Amino acid sequence: MTSALSTIRHCLEGAIPGIIATCDREGFPNVSYVSQVHYVDADQVALSFQFFNKTRRNMLQNPQMTAYVMDPVTTARYRLALLYLRTETEGPLFQNMKAKLAGIASHTGMSGVFELKGADICRVLEVEAVPGAIGALPARNNTRNNAPRNWLSVLRSLGERMARQLDLAALFEETLAGLGEEAGISHSMILMADSPHAKLYTVATQGYAQSGVGSEIPFGAGVIGVAAQYCVPIRINHHAAEYGYGQAVRAAFRGDAQLETAIPFPGLPQPHSQLALPVLQGSDLLAVIYVESDQDMGFTYDDEDALAVLARLLADAIARVQWLPDATDREAGEPPVRSALPVAGGRPLQVRFFAANQSVFLDEEYLIKGVAGAILWRLLARHAAEQRVDFSNRELRLDPQLKLPEVDDNLEARLILLRRRLVEKTNALAIVKTGRGRFRLQLNRPVQLIEQST
Repeated sequence: MTSALSTIRHCLEGAIPGIIATCDREGFPNVSYVSQVHYVDADQVALSFQFFNKTRRNMLQNPQMTAYVMDPVTTARYRLALLYLRTETEGPLFQNMKAKLAGIASHTGMSGVFELKGADICRVLEVEAVPGAIGALPARNNTRNNAPRNWLSVLRSLGERMARQLDLAALFEETLAGLGEEAGISHSMILMADSPHAKLYTVATQGYAQSGVGSEIPFGAGVIGVAAQYCVPIRINHHAAEYGYGQAVRAAFRGDAQLETAIPFPGLPQPHSQLALPVLQGSDLLAVIYVESDQDMGFTYDDEDALAVLARLLADAIARVQWLPDATDREAGEPPVRSALPVAGGRPLQVRFFAANQSVFLDEEYLIKGVAGAILWRLLARHAAEQRVDFSNRELRLDPQLKLPEVDDNLEARLILLRRRLVEKTNALAIVKTGRGRFRLQLNRPVQLIEQST
């Protein structure tokens, strides 16, 4: 009996090592284990190349092989007739397999032994079920109503919820809330891409004691950073120490004099399952969706497929929201709004601005840096000079002192980040949305502005 490769992807998770049978050019056989038989597409798999052994020598001499894989739950077994095509030693597929192998190695106590040297791509010529008794495959449950997760229904509901949102903040919150309520995924976050600086910054989280909004991940660091750098989903189903974010972020920023301004990443201390998916508009990276679990084997190929669709829906929703006209776009000739200076009492709030990295400190406590820091400083400076409290997105985009890029400035995402950091760090100062493309600077205490060059 033959089967389609796509129907046995649960056998290719790496929970049980595969077996590979090869022959050399004289026809002498060899059988050995392989850590990963990785699903590439409906016609191809990739074998993990870790050792220069007899199997590899045979494969290079005689590209026809047989793989034997097993379902880790039902013990159903399958034979795959393979034809070796090529080896990849870099790129998205290699990075995907490298991350998964790190989890497998950690789970089996082989972290110091397993090292991926390449991904051996093979065409699958035939998939044959091996006769034998098999167990039933239990349904995977969500945490909302203990019913089997129906991804088609979940995506329909999430798509409808996302379509109703008219600004980025609500879109991000509704997307993550929907993942928890509809799919039972309790720990998730969205990070926006800052491609010119090769990093991502957290704009929304769900399920953590501390939101971590404003925390940064460099491209290439951990599961999230690798997904961003190579624009490919990265999934690990066992704890892998080298993909822990405390270690990854510190390694990436080692030697950075501003490490003390790093906001702690909000992830689980030791995630046992991680999945990061790039949010792409064409070939441009907009963001990354990240989900994690404290359980091994928390995310399957089916989960990865469904969340990849969600990432596409999110990309379309971000583009739609960003193209909605602001009120000030329709009223371009309207003069700037001026408001009376609000009454504020109490001890002055010291706001320190460091121009070198555009970081802002409130009473010696770090708040934010980069574009968001520059925006806050500009708003406070204009308030001090003009007694203004009402502003618009449009005038920020046109402000020459901010020097925002003409395309893809991510201004609204920066304002989301700034608003949430202010809510978390102080009650003396806030940014309140007053309409689409409009907001108010709310001062509950006097402000003392201090600009420092170092």
